[in-house]
Amino acid sequence: MTTGPAPEADELARVVREHAGRLAAALIHLTGDFGTAEDLVQDAVLAALKHWPEDGIPERPDGWLFTVAKRRGLDLLRREENHRRKLELLTWPPREADDEPDERLRLVFTCCHPALTQEAQIALTLRVVCGLTTAQIARAFLVRESTVAQRITRAKQKITRAGIPYRIPADDELAGRLAQVLAVIYLLFNEGYLATSGAPQSHDLADDAEWLAALLHRLMPAEPEPAGLLALIRLHRARNAARFTPQGHLVRLADQDRSRWDHEAIAAATALLTRAARRRRPGPYQLQAAIVACHAEAARWEDTDWEQILVLYDMLLHFAPSPVTRLHRAIALRYVQGPEPALAEVDALAGQLAQYHLLHATRADLLRDLGRADEARAADRRALDLTTNPAERAVLRERADGGLSRRPR
Repeated sequence: MTTGPAPEADELARVVREHAGRLAAALIHLTGDFGTAEDLVQDAVLAALKHWPEDGIPERPDGWLFTVAKRRGLDLLRREENHRRKLELLTWPPREADDEPDERLRLVFTCCHPALTQEAQIALTLRVVCGLTTAQIARAFLVRESTVAQRITRAKQKITRAGIPYRIPADDELAGRLAQVLAVIYLLFNEGYLATSGAPQSHDLADDAEWLAALLHRLMPAEPEPAGLLALIRLHRARNAARFTPQGHLVRLADQDRSRWDHEAIAAATALLTRAARRRRPGPYQLQAAIVACHAEAARWEDTDWEQILVLYDMLLHFAPSPVTRLHRAIALRYVQGPEPALAEVDALAGQLAQYHLLHATRADLLRDLGRADEARAADRRALDLTTNPAERAVLRERADGGLSRRPR
């Protein structure tokens, strides 16, 4: 029995995302075979994407997906008596899927195992945990479907050959492994939010990243960093309505119409961050979220608390030192101490970030503030050469031609 009318694409994606990972976790736990379980889930998801748009979403999507996976599994495993018996005995929902939410947590940690390449971690997480098809992943990243399929196949083979355990890491390795999972989710979010390809399909990845961050926070409520990442993602997304013009042109933060921001979402994300901070275990995602919150809580660009942002960047550099973070700190420094010391900081990073377009765009801003217009245009042209993002290129091209005066983000 179905819900009635054909579902919208967003609702269909939400339902598949919610149930595919749970089904995969249950089947892997049952069969002990990551590859077989993943194949069964993929078959079930493809069947859902074929039938649900016309027939409607079943009242029990989990049971529907499981029935398809089980039938397919029995066909595939006729000669493997041990697996066949396990599948024949299984009824839905299995006890582990409802009573042991750690099953999906094990799945996330397995997909993001450091023995796999980062590309494989992302592809496997999207496919197994989120229920995306190979074709959907390929469209999102603008790569061939065969390329994605190959990454997933190699990842599954690596898991089998290397004997990667299907478990939550032990306490002595949990912090490092959790950081790896968070990095994969945040990279996925950035691909969607920044749309590095400029493709509309990439925006769906931000939805997947937010869902994954929420899942991780739900499964690990005592850990503050998943909460910090979720708050960070939601604070960024609260500005979505003001980030682009109707024509698709990127609007810089300084010029965004703040009345169009989702202030309820900002308040909720800030409250989530405050609860995480009470655990007194700060980390890079909590600190990044605090920086974004400073921007989100300012009624106007001129009201931004740059001194607080500078302090937060100093703390972030303590936890996660990187040249990109130092670059962002230099931007804050410009509003606290002026463009000259900020430019000195940026120039000190030129060797490490020579191929990073935002270094040159930031340098152009500072040079323009100091009245060095010709050098600023040259820096903007260099930034333009280094980015392929259409929205960023449009802003940088106008700056290089002498139009705009502030940074592209």
